[in-house]
Amino acid sequence: MKKEELTLTTQWDKTFPKSEKTDHRKVTFVNRYGITLASDLYTPKNAAGKLPAIAVCGPFGAVKEQCAGLYAQTMAERGFVTLAFDPSFTGESGGSVRYMASPDINTEDFMAAVDCLSLNDLVDPDRIGIIGICGWGGMAINTAALDTRVKATAAMTMYDMTRVNAKGYFDSEDSEEARYAKRAAMCAQRLADLKAGEYRLGGGVVDPLPADAPYFVKDYYDYYKTERGYHPRSLNSNGGWNVIGCESFLNQPILQYSSEIRSAVLVVHGDAAHSCYFGKDAYANMVKDSKYAANKELLIIPGASHTDLYDGGKNGVIPFDKLASFFNAYLQ
Repeated sequence: MKKEELTLTTQWDKTFPKSEKTDHRKVTFVNRYGITLASDLYTPKNAAGKLPAIAVCGPFGAVKEQCAGLYAQTMAERGFVTLAFDPSFTGESGGSVRYMASPDINTEDFMAAVDCLSLNDLVDPDRIGIIGICGWGGMAINTAALDTRVKATAAMTMYDMTRVNAKGYFDSEDSEEARYAKRAAMCAQRLADLKAGEYRLGGGVVDPLPADAPYFVKDYYDYYKTERGYHPRSLNSNGGWNVIGCESFLNQPILQYSSEIRSAVLVVHGDAAHSCYFGKDAYANMVKDSKYAANKELLIIPGASHTDLYDGGKNGVIPFDKLASFFNAYLQ
């Protein structure tokens, strides 16, 4: 399968310091749509033999140089081969139309990352897990329902992107009328884009921050628009997705078969996160009437906001020890 020649940065341009406990190199791989994805492969220093591995992605609108890379590098310090990747159409990854998203293609991105790890000489292909952050937490759960090779999944501060697009934040737009208005606006924008000859960007995290901005907008600003998490390739840090970039999410629930996931799943959320209801509901739906509930777990972090689980926040709240014990238990 032919790879696209990508332009990859050779310098360390992450939002976190480089660890002396791991080795790092760029890796590219192709998904089943022929899109070449860019990734950072992290391995424990002096790694040898066949090791367990984890693919990492998210948040939705972020790049691998932000918290996905932080998670990947930290888990590599704990003995895993890890792969932090940019989704299709974003970051350093390929795809001729930029800043588009798709429930199908983005689930495939995770599966292609599992392909890549399965063929790596350092990896035991029977011991692969995935970590999804924010909107990619939902994608990770969807991947676990589809990809039987995934033995363990962690969904961190997750969003269900189909739910939030179709129903709005806190389900405040859950009506046929509201969805029709969104669909009509998207259809009108499609024609406007074609007439203009380019896709209109929806705008990333608002800047400057309004004094009356909701708490969760301030939370995003504190990460994406400050030295804490800003990155020049991050959609959320800059111009955002195309206005029509998430159009298909309106009609496609991604967690339909989550109760059929047989492998282990850990859902982690902060109780101060505006998004916590996504994680609680996803867990509840996963275990309801399921024959496979015994290896599912919901972990709530007291006082943690949504973005605290991006980089740890001020108090270092990401439960990396818990993640290590979870993956060690299920990637045996």
